[in-house]
This record gives sequence, structure tokens and C-alpha cells, in this order.
Amino acid sequence: MKESYLEKKIYYHDTDCGGVVYYANYLKYLEEARTVLFSERGIEITECVQKGTNFVVAHVDIDYKAPAHYGDKIRIISRIEKLGKSSIYFYQEVKKDESVLIKAIVVLACVGLNLKPKSMPEEMRKSLEEES
Repeated sequence: MKESYLEKKIYYHDTDCGGVVYYANYLKYLEEARTVLFSERGIEITECVQKGTNFVVAHVDIDYKAPAHYGDKIRIISRIEKLGKSSIYFYQEVKKDESVLIKAIVVLACVGLNLKPKSMPEEMRKSLEEES
């Protein structure tokens, strides 16, 4: 499936006292990049919630390969690997230039406002399956 990209600059507040990005901040970057992917496919999360559908992170598998530092410019690459009945499997990478810093598999579960699993709405599924 088509990849989505988000570019970010690393600021001081992203780092620890050594100027290295704090490991948990990568989860925020991955979340932001998935939101961009949804938006590029015409899906706005706030509208989904208003219609009774939301997503929660069900699983994250991250390999930390190398650190990003204060002042670096990074690129977060996201793509959907698999669409289940009520889940989305994302493959994501964080890169600095051509160096891979992070590799991650993130699974989102589709839930209702009661946070119980539900089938993904068909219109949403079609938008996520589109290549353009």
C-alpha cells in the first residue's frame, strides 16, 4: 500500500539531558504519522469519534536502531500492512537521511465509544484500501 510521510525537527523538549530523543517520544511521532496517513485518506479522527468509531493502540513492537538528537530532521514513514475486520496493522519507520532509527509494527483496534471492539465501517475501510 501507499506510504505516508511526516517530517519533523527534533527540539530540545524532545530530548533527555544528553540531547538524545527520549525513547517514549517516538510513540508520539508514530501516532502523529498515523494521523497524517488517515487524513491523507480523507479520514479525520474527530469526525469518526462523533460518528461512534474510534481506534486504540492494541499492540506496539519497536526496534530502536539508532538515536535521533537535538536539531535533527527526521522522517516518519507509515504504511498499512494489513486491514482486519476490526484492526489495522501499520509498518512504520523513523529515518534520519537514509539511516533507519526506528522500525515499528503498530496494531490499532477499531472500537465504539464504549471502547469495545467493533467492525470497521465499510466507507472507512474503502478509504484505507485506496492507493491514491
